[in-house]
Amino acid sequence: MACLLAQTAQRLQLANMRNSPHKKSRLSSYFGNHLRVSLASLGRLYAQPVATFMTAAVIAIALALPVDLYIALDNVGKLSSGWDGSTQISLFLHTSVKKQEAVKLQQRLERHKFIKKIELIDKEKGLEQFKEVSGFGDALKYLDDNPLPIVMVVHPKISVNQADRTTSLVKELGNNKLVELAQLDVQWVKRLYTFLEIANRSIWVISSMLAIAVLLIIGNTIRLDIQSRREEIEVSKLIGASDAFIRRPFLYTGLWYGIIGGVLAWIITLASLILMENPIHKLALLYHSEFRLSGLGFENTLLLILISCALGLIGSWLAVSRHLKDIEPS
Repeated sequence: MACLLAQTAQRLQLANMRNSPHKKSRLSSYFGNHLRVSLASLGRLYAQPVATFMTAAVIAIALALPVDLYIALDNVGKLSSGWDGSTQISLFLHTSVKKQEAVKLQQRLERHKFIKKIELIDKEKGLEQFKEVSGFGDALKYLDDNPLPIVMVVHPKISVNQADRTTSLVKELGNNKLVELAQLDVQWVKRLYTFLEIANRSIWVISSMLAIAVLLIIGNTIRLDIQSRREEIEVSKLIGASDAFIRRPFLYTGLWYGIIGGVLAWIITLASLILMENPIHKLALLYHSEFRLSGLGFENTLLLILISCALGLIGSWLAVSRHLKDIEPS
């Protein structure tokens, strides 16, 4: 494979030498040179597979950790997205309120812009439900009157993570003269959203730290490559090669490290999902849920590889810019 890449690079170089500027445009020559250098850089990496794989594996692990955390947080967010629909505001009306008054109130509140729908539970239905869940069915038969009030279950359009709007709606409904108590018991959901927000920011912090680690890894690798090719760089400078010409193969080396590391990070992430998919699905079935883990998807996979390539280019650029100045022909 290394010989094939080297032969391809040589053929491209000979083709560039045979073609005069009149036969080939400057733009095509520019891209031809870049293609030749990129293939030559890939050939150098292929010639030392163990060192290349170890460096790329370290990059992949550093990238896979925040990606796995992101996938976990994204799946928790998707799992909890359905809980907003179960958010309810219970309105306990005064015991003196008649059913006709409650129906009129229901019709009026259903036109509210922040209310999706309202369920009306009258005294009789409420008593039947209380008998089923309380276990005092026989004792309740001896009551002279039904002591339970009419209850209205309000399903808001807003979600519980919009704390200000939810609180304002509860306060507004509680101020109605027919309502004795307006209750919203979703503190646990609010705590969940707060935890998700903290976890999301933590992932950004961890990702930033690991991105810096990737830059250092690639920078140190390119620095060692520069030192090993010091004589070659000195000769190139003696014959008049520009810094851009000398810098180019090292930049492509960093780019290839980024591509290989990004692909390996995707493979690690995919393997993690495959290992976790079956036990999580079994756990979901125990709770009568069809929840399944979702992966990165095409767009996020492409973004992962692009970020890895960018880190490879930036790391190699910083290393070359720093160490190339120190090498001058004597």
